[in-house]
Amino acid sequence: MKAQTLETQKALSPDAALQLLKEGNARFVQNQKADRNLLEQVQDTVGGQYPFAVVLSCIDSRTSSELVFDLGIGDIFSARVAGNVVNDDILGSMEYAVKYAGSKLVVVLGHTKCGAVGAACQDVKDGNITTLLEKIKPAIGRSNPEDADAVAGENVRVMIEEIRNRSEIIANAEASGSIKIVGGMYDISTGKVDFYS
Repeated sequence: MKAQTLETQKALSPDAALQLLKEGNARFVQNQKADRNLLEQVQDTVGGQYPFAVVLSCIDSRTSSELVFDLGIGDIFSARVAGNVVNDDILGSMEYAVKYAGSKLVVVLGHTKCGAVGAACQDVKDGNITTLLEKIKPAIGRSNPEDADAVAGENVRVMIEEIRNRSEIIANAEASGSIKIVGGMYDISTGKVDFYS
């Protein structure tokens, strides 16, 4: 597989971009990999990058978006922070991806057995971790705090709302149909991602 180009990126619809992630995850779950030369993709992207999506996921070492979606160099922007929470820097990065780099899809990807969500459910307070976990608290109020995986799924929905409410650039792009915003949950026991709006 070749690296994304300006032409291939422009030709993708938001739904087609989502389909690429679904197909990549299916390959991952089946332990198959697309035939790509990563060093060739390194060279192909020297002159520019044209990622078709921006994925906000957790820093959890088991949840690398490039691996989970069987992607290559230059395919996506990958933002990672504990609990896949939204902050100003993440929003600015997503706005750049959408408005200036042409990405067609914004994904918030949570996962099962999330340590940050579990810590928020247990009301952990410690240093800067406290501030981060406060961003997850709205999801606890909408779900059963005894079920951390349900809270993690609700946290994805809360973060999507945050993106829409706090970023006029992204909200306008979604309203115009030039991008799509979706959520997903990665199951760390199976490798499968389930998507939802």
